[in-house]
Amino acid sequence: MSQHLVTGAAGFIGFHLSLRLLNRGEHVVGFDNLNDYYSVDLKRERLSRLTDHDNFKFVEADLTDQKQVDQVFRDHDFERVVNLAAQAGVRYSISNPRAYTSSNIVGFLNVLEACRHAKTPHLTYASSSSVYGGGTKMPFSTADRVDHPLSLYAATKKSNELMAHTYSHLYELPTTGLRFFTVYGPWGRPDMALFLFTKAILEGSPLDVFNEGRMQRDFTYIDDIVEGVDRTSQQIATPDSTWDSSDPNPSTSCAPYRIYNIGNNDPVELSAFIEAIENAVGIKAKKNLLPMQAGDVPATFADIEALETAVGFRPSTPIHVGVQRFVDWYRDFFSV
Repeated sequence: MSQHLVTGAAGFIGFHLSLRLLNRGEHVVGFDNLNDYYSVDLKRERLSRLTDHDNFKFVEADLTDQKQVDQVFRDHDFERVVNLAAQAGVRYSISNPRAYTSSNIVGFLNVLEACRHAKTPHLTYASSSSVYGGGTKMPFSTADRVDHPLSLYAATKKSNELMAHTYSHLYELPTTGLRFFTVYGPWGRPDMALFLFTKAILEGSPLDVFNEGRMQRDFTYIDDIVEGVDRTSQQIATPDSTWDSSDPNPSTSCAPYRIYNIGNNDPVELSAFIEAIENAVGIKAKKNLLPMQAGDVPATFADIEALETAVGFRPSTPIHVGVQRFVDWYRDFFSV
């Protein structure tokens, strides 16, 4: 069976992807530093579900530690590498910028270098819808330029795409970047809106609702994200024979390089998202209506035509279905 390296394996998406691969019989090496950006206990609970599998090995280390990264690549012959480890969060990047350059830039460089020397067949990595910044052309297309990030987090993700292209060009390392759009679902991050809102509603606490609930997000259910990651990882990036240097498409290249959006292609207003949570929980929310926060964007909307053409898949989980599954998991996990 194939050997996969999944960085950020104790994280939300990394956990779900690792579980999918393990259930299919693949061998997975999970790499994670278990940092305390959010609950380490939750990360360990996710890991406990993975370590039940004989074909899972966990390495607790930091991507910024070049020696540790290089050692993992020496110890294993990976057919696929999926880099999901990163310092996440738009708002946190405003108050803790150095955490982002360390993890998202230095850490990613170490992964690229290790893949280069190991001649890894394909590197797939997480980018973000935040790279679209304050753009108002909807839906967001990978064929559009993304040169005006609104947060350092977004800037580091755009940097990852540029770094990956450099390695694809110089060393013919096949790379595929995936711009995720507001991922949600069971085992999600406690700093994300769905987790925060569900907890507050059940406790009877008011919700902080930014932009007075008028923001729109292309909420994408975790199973759809993992399906997209798995399919694109299996399809090794190749040079685009139609790429035109006089009119360059930013999402492809004459190098083995690809960028795809993975989103639900169906933006939902924050107020409607809250209503879906209220319906799933069975309790009306109390709301603090607040202005837009620095670094936030008013709307996101994924054009997924390139993804569907490439791998024959488009996310489709309706918001009320995904929210209900999360609330059911939350109540079971926290016994509330």
